[in-house]
Amino acid sequence: MAHDAPRLRVREIELLERAVRLRLPFRFGVVTLTEAPQAFVRARIEFEDGRSAWGAAAELMAPKWFDKNLALSNDDNFEQLRAVLRIAREATLADAMPATAFGHFARTYDACLAEGAQAGFNPLLASYGPALVDRAVLDALCRGEGVSFYRALQANLPGIGPIHPEFAGFDFDGFLAARRPATSIAVRHTVGLVDAITQADLRERVNDGLPETLEEVVRAYGHRHFKLKVGGQVDADLQRLEAIAAVLDRMDEPYVATLDGNEQYDSAQGVQALVDAVRSRPALARLWNSILFIEQPIARKHALEVPLDARALGKPVIIDESDGTLDSFVQARARGYEGVSSKTCKGLYKSVLNAARCAAWNAAEGRPRYFMSAEDLTTQAGLAVQQDIALVNLLGIDHVERNGHHYVNGLSAVPEAEQQAFARAHPDLYTTREGAVRLDIRAGRLAIGSLDCTGFASAALPDFSAMRPL
Repeated sequence: MAHDAPRLRVREIELLERAVRLRLPFRFGVVTLTEAPQAFVRARIEFEDGRSAWGAAAELMAPKWFDKNLALSNDDNFEQLRAVLRIAREATLADAMPATAFGHFARTYDACLAEGAQAGFNPLLASYGPALVDRAVLDALCRGEGVSFYRALQANLPGIGPIHPEFAGFDFDGFLAARRPATSIAVRHTVGLVDAITQADLRERVNDGLPETLEEVVRAYGHRHFKLKVGGQVDADLQRLEAIAAVLDRMDEPYVATLDGNEQYDSAQGVQALVDAVRSRPALARLWNSILFIEQPIARKHALEVPLDARALGKPVIIDESDGTLDSFVQARARGYEGVSSKTCKGLYKSVLNAARCAAWNAAEGRPRYFMSAEDLTTQAGLAVQQDIALVNLLGIDHVERNGHHYVNGLSAVPEAEQQAFARAHPDLYTTREGAVRLDIRAGRLAIGSLDCTGFASAALPDFSAMRPL
């Protein structure tokens, strides 16, 4: 741990939210999402010398992802997420002794999961609270020290250290100091389960001037990276993948894709049946060759119980929804998984620890076998998407799933002054089109140099006065 990591107290935490309405329905797993609240956390820290600073974080409150119990309504899921935010707030404010930013996380994380478990919340759900509070505290630390997120992590100002015995002897300072963030990143476009592939698939158009079909998306944004959702029914998945391949295979340039199972299969045998069927179809040959990995195909209830023979599948497999605790990746590795996703909704420190594991395991094997991917939970333009991009960029991941810009009409629903503040602060990342500030994707990439600014990747802040208390 960096010896000069500042010690601080967390003095105030505010929980806020505002509504997000989708321009297109987004189906993932068992839910078709049309609207959801976005949560915001503001935190005030106090350094030992009496200085004080505020920081913030934001994340969509997505239903049926953290807890996929079909007996619960979307509103039930929203209340669960509000509850775990309150648990994290109380645990953090009760941690009165000075500590590094990472030290506060390490001292309160288990308590948040334990209290969540008492309320019937699984670890993935319970982690959502600390995930936002930790980012807000880190943002405040960066602003108080007058440094960017990148510089703060390279100098290990949060004080990240060996939270588990497995990390004894691991050089976190050296690992973080070696991070070299890029100034642009490739965008992996999500093709949801009800997304239109061609014009013929549209029952009616939204007609807001933005692309609505996969064909239009490729034409408008120039993507070469794609994330394809599959639904657990082999025949239906094959038919849909062939429709997608018919569009992607028109490209002269190479493309890459990932398959997201969203826990839709009960066993490795079910996944194997899909893979065998895909490999048997000549129309899917190029698509299959483009696949980088398969994401969480097996329901989390069973995923870490039985061995997964990734060699038979022919592609590496990663966990996402199974990544509930800080050591889930260790369990997954023992079952044959080779990767894990980074999502800010699961916790920035979890991502850093998993990246450290990949580095240590790969060094031990002498080859780059274990890896991290960068996935989205419909992160919204502004604070949420910027912090998520900055985290995966720091970790050296060169492409990231982005879907919020496609399913939501940019910053159209927020006050005009807030839109313009983000556009001015990050002119490389945003553009104004069809009446709203939105991500500026060109040739399938985002320019992100402006994220290297004071604070956690944002030189602008949301209009908190336009929100309601959580």
